Amino acid sequence: MELIVLLFYAFIWLLPLLMIANSSKTSGSEKLAWILAMLFISWGAWIFYILLAPLKKN
Repeated sequence: MELIVLLFYAFIWLLPLLMIANSSKTSGSEKLAWILAMLFISWGAWIFYILLAPLKKN
């Protein structure tokens, strides 16, 4: 039972990372920067990604 709970929490923690990785809003180094920010700053970076991405217009 503990393993199921642990996997659930791991999935919830990784969900923003997966959403950024599969997003078409950004690409290349900008996407990598958002993923790294998400890893180090966590959910706050994900909220900024939703609000601000892409940073540069094509």
